[in-house]
Amino acid sequence: MKQELLAPAGDIEAGYAALYYGADAVYLGLKNFSARATAANFGADDLNEFTAYAHSLGRKVYAAVNTLVQEDELPELLKTLDLCVKYDVDALIVQDLGVARVVRDVYPELELHASTQMAVHNKEGALALQKLGFSRVVLARELTLNEIKEIAAIPGLETEAFIHGALCYSYSGLCMFSSLETGKSANRGKCLYPCRAAFGGGDGEKHYFSMKDMALQSEVLKMPVTSLKIEGRKKTALYVAAVVDYYRRLLDGKGDDAERAEHIRQIFSRPWTKFHFNGKNKDVIDRDFVGHRGLKIGKTGKSANHVLQFRTTHKIARYDGIQIDVPGEEKPFGFSLQSLRVNGRSVYEAQAGETVEIRLPPQAPVLEKGWDIYLASSSEVKGAYPYEKPKPGAFKQRRKINVTVMIEPSRLTAVSGSFSFAVDGEFAKAENPGRTEEAVRKAFGKTGDTDFALGALAIENPQGLFVPVSLLNELRRGLYAKIVFEDKPRCLPNIGQPAAFGVPQWIVKTDRVETLSGIDLDEAAEIVFLLSPDTRPETLSALPKNKIRLALPTVCRHPKIFEKTIVAMLSAGYKKWEIGNYWGLEALPEKGVDLSFDYPLYMLNTQAAAMAGEAGAARVTLSPEDVLRNMRLMAEKAPLPVVLPVYADVPLFISADCIRSNACADCPRGEKWLDLTRNGVHYKALSRDCQIMLFDERPLCFAAEAPEIRAAAYRVDFCFKPYSSAQAAEIWARVRRFCDVDGCAKGNINKPALL
Repeated sequence: MKQELLAPAGDIEAGYAALYYGADAVYLGLKNFSARATAANFGADDLNEFTAYAHSLGRKVYAAVNTLVQEDELPELLKTLDLCVKYDVDALIVQDLGVARVVRDVYPELELHASTQMAVHNKEGALALQKLGFSRVVLARELTLNEIKEIAAIPGLETEAFIHGALCYSYSGLCMFSSLETGKSANRGKCLYPCRAAFGGGDGEKHYFSMKDMALQSEVLKMPVTSLKIEGRKKTALYVAAVVDYYRRLLDGKGDDAERAEHIRQIFSRPWTKFHFNGKNKDVIDRDFVGHRGLKIGKTGKSANHVLQFRTTHKIARYDGIQIDVPGEEKPFGFSLQSLRVNGRSVYEAQAGETVEIRLPPQAPVLEKGWDIYLASSSEVKGAYPYEKPKPGAFKQRRKINVTVMIEPSRLTAVSGSFSFAVDGEFAKAENPGRTEEAVRKAFGKTGDTDFALGALAIENPQGLFVPVSLLNELRRGLYAKIVFEDKPRCLPNIGQPAAFGVPQWIVKTDRVETLSGIDLDEAAEIVFLLSPDTRPETLSALPKNKIRLALPTVCRHPKIFEKTIVAMLSAGYKKWEIGNYWGLEALPEKGVDLSFDYPLYMLNTQAAAMAGEAGAARVTLSPEDVLRNMRLMAEKAPLPVVLPVYADVPLFISADCIRSNACADCPRGEKWLDLTRNGVHYKALSRDCQIMLFDERPLCFAAEAPEIRAAAYRVDFCFKPYSSAQAAEIWARVRRFCDVDGCAKGNINKPALL
């Protein structure tokens, strides 16, 4: 099987560079609904031209329509999908279940790929999405080679995995840090990357969550997936060219080219990591510095009078960009190399191994010996990746039209579908009727700047008449001027009637039975209990069994550890369940359970709720990052009952990347809380079972706004953080009176729009 090398294109130039250097496919975003909303992205004309050019080379184009869509944005979604069909995009990369439903029912010609934002991190999740109509799943970056192999072996399902580029600290799609803390949602393509910032913690002021860059390099040859994906829709055409070129050569058996790898580092890179590809790895976070570093070329030596001396391990030249790691500063000190001396002589460039003297800019800090120096940009490398591209307007997607030309003694007629045009004249017998046919084909083959191309051409000339070329051209122009394509407008699929319910109920959710001992459970219509692999039926004996709904965790790298628990609970008569990731659909029986979708399975539009219903859900949960206006619409229109979380400690992210200071071999495991601060805000990080969750110290509370959202149920969560029974009882009583908890956070609920 030839594997696909899939490259990013934040704009059309990056796309051309990717194709020139050997990408088999390119993924891009459009002006709306792109998870890289701040990239240049593609307008209609660029999409048309680029897709036509890629197809002329036998390459594919995928459009990332991979953000969450709010209810009143669904009509605009149709316009975006219309463009993808019109310009023959090969597949859509999708996060939102509502988008998937619209594509499946209204745009069946478009192939569906499950975005990495859907957090597919095990075989069960991939199988569930395959059943929902996805032909390909993009795997979570956190997976090991063995985990990737297991998913890639699923019959009939394509798999796609990242091999190079930036890493998120969180599982993609499970991060609400930027949204809840800054109002800019990663799930809407607007992430402000607060994870890259410095936090105060037990080890001082550090970048506890700032990831290195993934670079699998030659390990890519072990990848069993259909498609090998490079991250970088916000990167330059130069970067895309260099990375595609490097991996193209690897895949073509030309070896791991060290010089080309150095080029990538110079153009843009943080320190590189293989991430968890070869197993659990703690060396994935760059605590001390953020941003682009470059290629390490030496260490600082003597420095005096704004002149630095060091031995370079790589060729450097005047006007190259240099960066130096300065301890205590979160970003390296960078500058352009304006002077360069070797052996006291001014030179334009210096070779590897030479000791050089460079003049520092006036604002340079005091440099001590032994600090790392990087080549952060190279004039030579900037010119090393030229690429060819078509002339503007040379390529465009054209629809095929069939034309019939009828030649009669006194009239010429051309017909295409319902369009026709005629030219009168006197036409005599041709000396060579074959030449007349050639002239007709040549004339009608000229479609110029129209949106169509000639398909089948039928010529009816039973008397073998001659027609001047000038009249054939007139006939063609007249017909082609009349042809107008009127696409039948597509409509959103029916979602059924809004769910009917009476007085909103109250639900309490917890992961500790003892937390509820102070609450009058007669006031709760339902108790949701978050399972662990150790939970047994007797664990819940103190709770009223008829009210219990069992919840599976959002992230579960090895679902087999829950098999015995699930079987035991089903055998004990527990039929009500809740899931927060697609793997739960596969782990639970298809029939005989009352299933609820929790908020990590984002429900921001009624199409998503309808798709959830088709997948087996009896109700859904609104997203805590949503705004009041959209929550109200969902409560009014959704075809399933909706639950509103009115109080919760919402994980700002869920991560596989441990921030404990100890080595894995020395880890006591178990639960550990770490205190962090940033800009006066206090955070709590929970480390448990090789997983990190971050929480704002302030709980999220929508009690005051809840009456405006006529949800079927309001939910109060006591999960993750330890609550005493007295604390839980006090919060329960207060929130049920629709009173906010003192000092709570509000997220986006009172904002006019979700950005």
